[in-house]
Amino acid sequence: MRLKTFDASSLTPAEMQGYLHAAIAPRPICFASTIDKNGVVNLSPFSFFNVFSVNPPICVFSPTSRARDNTTKHTLENVLEVPECVINIVNYDMVQQAYLTSTDYPREVNEFSKAGFTELDSETVKPPRVAESTVQLECVVNDVISLGKNGGAGNLVIAEVKRIHINEEILDANGKIDPHKIDLVARLGGDWYCRVNGDNLFKIAKPIDCAGIGIGVDAFPQEVKNSNILTGNNLGLLGLVKTLPSNEEVEAFSKTVEMIELLDATIDSHTRTINLHLKAKHLLDNGRVMDAWKVLLM
Repeated sequence: MRLKTFDASSLTPAEMQGYLHAAIAPRPICFASTIDKNGVVNLSPFSFFNVFSVNPPICVFSPTSRARDNTTKHTLENVLEVPECVINIVNYDMVQQAYLTSTDYPREVNEFSKAGFTELDSETVKPPRVAESTVQLECVVNDVISLGKNGGAGNLVIAEVKRIHINEEILDANGKIDPHKIDLVARLGGDWYCRVNGDNLFKIAKPIDCAGIGIGVDAFPQEVKNSNILTGNNLGLLGLVKTLPSNEEVEAFSKTVEMIELLDATIDSHTRTINLHLKAKHLLDNGRVMDAWKVLLM
């Protein structure tokens, strides 16, 4: 792998933005509704956004100053005047409308009307919610931290969640948000977005849920660790197991129908290793982690 290296001071703000937006992605979208001291509502999307704490429940998003003229965005001005907001979560059905609100309309313009969204009264804060959003977080703003004085500098809005509203249609049988139903979108670089649904979704078992602490890659036999067949993801799965299968388990698996045929077809040790690693990879791709280990230890 050949790396192209930049010193941050050598890049213009636009160049830095291009690289960071493209590399640090996908980013969730905070669709923030705010209100100023005169009651004028603003609605705007921000992809510098995430959840930072659950006790207390804290979300952070960052309205940056405009790089072209170092002016501040209405959202920032509003939360400094009225320290409250609603973070509305953007799904695929509303992403084009949400994108429309990123236009720099005059401060007196209500983006709810411009984009065709429905205002829904909040219960604990002054800014309205977006009725079309399937998850709405009513928040008070605990702090706003300026990250710089130049154009493109961020301002961390630290928002504490006070009430959560969830459309029941996106919940599963256990009352949890179903990732297949919420149909989220996320921001990439430039004009690119991605949709989180269907084949894009996959699970990774947490190490803490895997019957103890995994052995890790450093405990692998060198032949497995340095395999030209197994990928980094394959090694990660293998490293989650708590213990390796016993010699008796390996021997028993070698006598199964699926393994006898493979072993009988092997001509030399090098070909045998390749075939075993290919078989292990196939088993890993089908969720059979311990059987993969039995193959690798033959």
